[in-house]
Amino acid sequence: MLLGVILGISAVAAALICVASGAFSGLAWLWVLPVSFLGSVVLLALAGFAFLLILCKRVDQSVPQEDDDPLYRKVTDLYLATILPVLRIRTIEKGMEKVPGSGRFLLVCNHTDDSDPIILLHSFAKYQLAFISKRENSSMFVIGPMMHKLQCQLINRENDREALKTILKCIQILKEDKASVAVFPEGGIHDDYKFHHFRPGVFKIAQKAKVPIVVCTLKNTTVVIPNIKRLRGSTVELNVLDVIQPEEFAEITTVELADRIYKMMAADLGPELVAME
Repeated sequence: MLLGVILGISAVAAALICVASGAFSGLAWLWVLPVSFLGSVVLLALAGFAFLLILCKRVDQSVPQEDDDPLYRKVTDLYLATILPVLRIRTIEKGMEKVPGSGRFLLVCNHTDDSDPIILLHSFAKYQLAFISKRENSSMFVIGPMMHKLQCQLINRENDREALKTILKCIQILKEDKASVAVFPEGGIHDDYKFHHFRPGVFKIAQKAKVPIVVCTLKNTTVVIPNIKRLRGSTVELNVLDVIQPEEFAEITTVELADRIYKMMAADLGPELVAME
């Protein structure tokens, strides 16, 4: 949508420049039109980036974000819908019809690349995902402030008491119907870029909040950033495997639940993507 607006305005601006300069009276339009069009695209892109910087500058991350900010959520959705096609990132989605049409849920997915949250935010845009993220991401340029306004919760995996506070906050977000929570239960990206066993504590979120667990996998995201550097396109596969209802895990431990979901995801990813542990 935003990309179409930018291209449309640029086309109109280029035509008006040709008319104003009299380029259409001769052959000058052959170079004036494309140069004006490209110049307009660049100027609008810079204006969009400046607007994003202004929004991020307004964010005070020391103040807790108690609600999902509709402006920052809309900006995130619009910018991702624009940036991903420009970077030629195509997502093949399977099983999206399984995702609940109403109500909140806990989304769990494998994690092999920094582009994973971006893909999930775009594909699940209408579900208002709030990610559990490592503390270091809060200092990232643009990303940190935007995460804060989208209710992303920082977790300290080195401190059990602090990690518990994050889990309790996520339970509150779900119970109060503020957002759906997304988590990578492996605890981060591993050096071998393969699928590893889970930290089962995060599944307490779904048990205590009594919400469904949407289980999905991502494949081929490891090529996204290298392909961007080489100006190549990438195709990523997002597969929603199952939606586990609260009554299915009410009477089992988080370890048992984690093991069930791990096996489901490992079977879909295949042995070549699963770490030998």
